[in-house]
Amino acid sequence: MQKITTMLWFDGQAEDAVKLYTSLFRNAKTVSVFTPEPSKPPLTITFELEGRTFEALNGGPMFKFTEAMSLMIHCADQAEVDHFWNGLTAGGGSESMCGWLKDPFGVSWQVIPNRLMELLSDPDRDKAGRAMQAMLTMKKIVIADLEAAAKG
Repeated sequence: MQKITTMLWFDGQAEDAVKLYTSLFRNAKTVSVFTPEPSKPPLTITFELEGRTFEALNGGPMFKFTEAMSLMIHCADQAEVDHFWNGLTAGGGSESMCGWLKDPFGVSWQVIPNRLMELLSDPDRDKAGRAMQAMLTMKKIVIADLEAAAKG
């Protein structure tokens, strides 16, 4: 069991959120569902994404998600960026800048290709700076555009 688990507070949408998240990640599953009253939605759902445990709580309308907390997805290539970006923005999600988005439930995500981090840490600081400037103009990160900018 992991020492720290991320708790996500929803207003009656926990089941739908868990279904979306577990459908997008290859290594994902619902672990348990706690429903104290059979006629009502589950109170909590424990689920795993890529080996990390999360808890979804149907806690009601008291709190909303903000960009102050986000979940970062490290992507191997553009196909993976596109998969997560399209899946998380579909059905009412919204795009933001620099690889950030909000899913239809208001949870903030960063969909970041590994290549971005490689370019930003390039020892050639001019090259890294050009990649950074290109990234700052993007919503979804496009690796080919980053690499073109980095080359100058």
